[in-house]
Amino acid sequence: MDSTLLASRSALPPEGAEPALGRPGGGLASNEMLRIDDLHAWYGESHVLHGVNMTVNEGEVVSLLGRNGAGRTTTMRAIVGLTGTRTGSIRIRGKEAVKLPPHRIARLGVGYCPEERGIFASLSAEENLLLPPTLSAGGMSLAEIYDMFPNLKERAASPGTRLSGGEQQMLAVARILRTGARLLLLDEISEGLAPVIVQKLAETIRALKAKGYTIVLVEQNFRFAAPLADRFYVMEHGKIVREFAQHQLRDNMGMLQEYLGV
Repeated sequence: MDSTLLASRSALPPEGAEPALGRPGGGLASNEMLRIDDLHAWYGESHVLHGVNMTVNEGEVVSLLGRNGAGRTTTMRAIVGLTGTRTGSIRIRGKEAVKLPPHRIARLGVGYCPEERGIFASLSAEENLLLPPTLSAGGMSLAEIYDMFPNLKERAASPGTRLSGGEQQMLAVARILRTGARLLLLDEISEGLAPVIVQKLAETIRALKAKGYTIVLVEQNFRFAAPLADRFYVMEHGKIVREFAQHQLRDNMGMLQEYLGV
């Protein structure tokens, strides 16, 4: 079995543990923050997504799993309108968004943190942080962000590219929290970072969930994502092939080896 999957077993809940209430598999239903039905997406003439179906309930952390090229990042980009043609349905808090341009999707309370981070070298860390406009009510104040990311306060005057990789990633996440977004799309935020920084990012995700944020994670680091997510979707060839909840993770390890193993 893949070493990442083996290592993740230590993060699994005890056998027989009850699923959390308010989540699929638990006792109470949650409101849908995001619903995707039969989503197809293209880059030019290349048909990349082939009928994606998924839901994310308010306050959930959901992880999209799959090999590189399975369509996970394209799904995130399609949600925020950064692919070419899209067909099907993307409903954000009940509002249809599949035909909306990116700036209008952002105003529905969606924040996207791409894998490449997008830190501007000519701006200080604080200027990078203040760059995006406030798009909806409820965004974190600068003081709240610095309380969550104290390293950024210490490095506020430093040029963006002088920050460490971990600090740049914290800045990329913090930047979308100012906008008022409540649905956070986080793409490979742990990639290439030291274990201590990865642990800090995990603590940040737990803190954001406790504040009521809804989070979709695309992660190659399964050990990072496994203990954080309430539910998992597995992608293959541009579509969802499996779905299961946190309390079903142990029973799905063999299937995950089949889809994620090298």
